Amino acid sequence: MSLNPDVIYKYDHLGIPTNEVRPGERYIPAFKMFVSGYEGSDFHVQWHRYEPDCELHPLIRTVPHVAFRVDDLDKAIEGRTVILGPYFPLEGYRVAMIEEGGAPIEFVQTQLTEAQIIERANANSNR
Repeated sequence: MSLNPDVIYKYDHLGIPTNEVRPGERYIPAFKMFVSGYEGSDFHVQWHRYEPDCELHPLIRTVPHVAFRVDDLDKAIEGRTVILGPYFPLEGYRVAMIEEGGAPIEFVQTQLTEAQIIERANANSNR
């Protein structure tokens, strides 16, 4: 399957699963996971640490993923194998993940600035 020519794709971040506790982790209770690193990385590398009872798809928990900002999430996932979402982890920030050749790929649709995303993520953090 080819990329949808009606969708604009732009690199957003690289997510890497880890078992290591990292400085500045934020806890996301809905997914039983910790996220760190995005705002401290020039290339927006995120580290994801999952609790043992996390129920996210095994590919998400074990395989690094690349994330792209898209201008139309529904068109980006059309005809794809969706393994998560679409959902709104933050107000104004819509996400879905697909499986592509054994790897998870994340799509993000938002008009928020990087500063707004970080501010909302920190406000939603419970730990």
